[in-house]
Parts: sequence; structure tokens; C-alpha cells
Amino acid sequence: MKLVIFTICKDEAATLKELLDRIPKKINGISEIQTLVISDGSTDKTAEIARKNGADKVIEGLTQKKLAYRFQQAVDTVLEMGADYSVNIDGDLQFSPEDIPIILAPVIGGKYDFAAADRFTDPQSGTIRKPKNMPTGKYWANRLGAKIVGNLSGQYFKDVTCGFRAYNKRAMIALNINSNYTYTQESFQVLAIKKMDIASVPINVHYFPGRKSRVVRGFWQFLFGSALNILRAYRDYAPLKFFGTASLVCLIPGIVFGGFVSWNWISTGSISPYIAVGIISLFLVGVGVMLGLLGLVADMFDRMLNNQEKILEKTKFHKYE
Repeated sequence: MKLVIFTICKDEAATLKELLDRIPKKINGISEIQTLVISDGSTDKTAEIARKNGADKVIEGLTQKKLAYRFQQAVDTVLEMGADYSVNIDGDLQFSPEDIPIILAPVIGGKYDFAAADRFTDPQSGTIRKPKNMPTGKYWANRLGAKIVGNLSGQYFKDVTCGFRAYNKRAMIALNINSNYTYTQESFQVLAIKKMDIASVPINVHYFPGRKSRVVRGFWQFLFGSALNILRAYRDYAPLKFFGTASLVCLIPGIVFGGFVSWNWISTGSISPYIAVGIISLFLVGVGVMLGLLGLVADMFDRMLNNQEKILEKTKFHKYE
């Protein structure tokens, strides 16, 4: 069984050599281990260091195209390299390369298709905690995002934005990321909706004091960017629920307002002084009905999307078998 360990780097020359040196050379259940380094528009010597320090394949992106694009590029490349399993790890040593066998274990065992590191559960005690030096705002935004993605996917997740993950071949073939920002939440939703078995693995993480992310420029960018990605994935993969929920948000108050105005008309023979309430009621009901109809149409397109995804997966399976 072949494992490809890949890392997507943006100016990680200072830590990349140590990362490559510390990657395990032997893992139970794995007969061959290779490494892939993708440089996303790095301005330092990231690609050069990768080549000089044993990376089996290096892709030097001359311009920054963000994580989502590079992640899909990495998955496609890993499959081309003939991998049965893959592990994605950050290049900045926030995660220990020695933990690769731990994150990989649920997937190698065949019980799970996808395993993601859980930064918020202590591996020893099993209690929920905020990692040391992690910004408080980022911590709560991550916890909220995990709850939302879990609710939308019908499963329970503790951490959906972590960059330390393991995949089997089935999961890699199923991934088709459309986001322009990041892949983390969308990949959870895609794999959950496709009925993949997902494991959360408690892993220690080291946040460096004062270090600023090269991907996320600020808390609000992270919050709104993540929220937009979650909603777009939910819209694309569960459109009837998405538009149905929006429809009910309009219909319920519209019906309540309409009922109130109707009761007043029956009681007094006039809708005055609630004309404005009646107009709002008609507007909300109209919008709710349109959203409901849009949901039905989107659901039909979703069936077409599912068929296209199945065709794409079968095509990729035969290509990479």
C-alpha cells in the first residue's frame, strides 16, 4: 500500500527541511511512502529546499492561487502518483510529523474513509480545551463552524478547519472542490453528503506566539469567508433543505401576519389600521412561495449534479486504478 504525504506551502523555507526530515520512514500497513510539496507562490526558497531535502515531487506555483485550488491540485497529483492513502500536513510544524501514523490509523484500518485532526480535544484527558496561544476569536469561530457544518451534514464534528488530515483512495476520488478560498469546510460537507465514514482524531497542535497566518489575513475575513463557503456548499449539495429553510423563514411570519390581518377584517370588516402589516404579509408569503419553488427546481438540478459526480468518480476511479 502506497502513502503520499503532501504539504501546501506559502513561504515555509524556515521549517520545511525539518518537516521533511521528521516524516516517518516506516508505517505499519504501508509499503511505500512518498512526499509531495506544493509551493503556492512562495517568494522564498521553499521549492528549492523541498527538492534538496528529499521531496519525491515538487510543484512550484509561481503565483498564489489559494488553498482550495492547490488542495484540488494536490489531490489530483497524489492520485496520479498511485497513492492508496494520503496525508495532508501543514508545512509550518504546527503539527508534529511523528503524529502522521496516528491520524492515518483509522483510515488504514479500513473503518474510515477520512480522518481529520481534532485540535480542541486533549488527546490524554479527552476534555475540550482551547490550544495554547490560539486566538480566542479564532477558537470560538472554529467551534461555531464545526457545529454548523455538523448540523448541515447530519453528523457531529469537533474541528472542520484543521489542515492535518488523512484520506483513502475512495475519499480522494470523491473530492471535487469548487471553493475559491479554502477547502476545509466544503470537503467535510462533500464527504459527509456522499456517505463517507469520517473520524475525528485528537491531536496536539503548537501555535507560535505572534505568528500571523499567510492564508487568513484577519478574523473577520476568516469568519465571513468560512460562513460563505459553508452556505455555498449547503446550497449546492442540499438545495431543497437550503431553499426550504429560507422559504419557511419567510412563510411562517407572513402567514402569522396575514392571519392577524384576516382576523381583524373578520372582526371589524376592515383591515385598517393594519394595511402595512397586510402588505408585508403578502410580500413575505410571495417570497416564501418563490423560494420554495426555487428549491424544487434546484433539487432537480441537484439530482443531475449527483449523476455527474458519480460519472466523474467512476471516470477518476478507472483513470487511477
